[in-house]
Amino acid sequence: MFLSIDAGNSNIVISFYDASSKAWTKEFRMDTKANLSELELDQRFGLYLLENDVTAEAIDMVGISSVVPEINRTLESFSRNFLRKDAYLITGRSYDRLPVRTEKPDEIGADLMCNVMAAYTRYQSACVVVDFGTALTFTVINAGGEVLGVNIVPGIKTAIKSLFANTAKLPEVRLEVPPSAIGKDTIHSIQAGIIYGYVGLVNGMLDAIFEEVGETLPVIATGGLSHLLPRLESRFDHIDRHLTVEGIRLITEVNNT
Repeated sequence: MFLSIDAGNSNIVISFYDASSKAWTKEFRMDTKANLSELELDQRFGLYLLENDVTAEAIDMVGISSVVPEINRTLESFSRNFLRKDAYLITGRSYDRLPVRTEKPDEIGADLMCNVMAAYTRYQSACVVVDFGTALTFTVINAGGEVLGVNIVPGIKTAIKSLFANTAKLPEVRLEVPPSAIGKDTIHSIQAGIIYGYVGLVNGMLDAIFEEVGETLPVIATGGLSHLLPRLESRFDHIDRHLTVEGIRLITEVNNT
């Protein structure tokens, strides 16, 4: 069994890949904290394993993608001491053996390169990856597997939190699709503005990318909120919430052969 640790700005997601079924089967999630202790991770993940009847011995390989450098040492130590496996931490040096590449390996986030690796492996062609995370990102890949560039805007939850934190009377609302694009009360108005506003943002960004590259490319969406925005299904050729962790697995395996 392969274990993927995806440490993002909001969450740490630990996912299990079963080689026999070729599927991601389980997922453990916790909030990202800069002061995360190995003991806390041991206790919470250990309880998860116990509740799901999984043993650490069943894990053969561990790969880590992290955009939070402060917790990298904790994650590596957790893998070594709790799982009894030396984890592979993805860095800019990990891309030398890959079929995909970037001109700035130390600047692009490891999570984005994992998306690139998984998407290009699937399509073997130019494509765009739209990742709905703490940041909403658009990563453009050409036919040769080279990253042409990335667009970054605040993610949906980030936008809602910013609106709540910086206004005196607007409440923090649940992130759900409203009944219409025209708000009828304060909560409905915020939901309509955020949800339908981001629909327009995604459509507009993809149109601008396609115009610049001179063709319509396959679009792969990922991230926990990739399913939320209405009327975007036709813009996405594939929605894969496991795209990042699949990239972690592929990059780790390439660098351990």
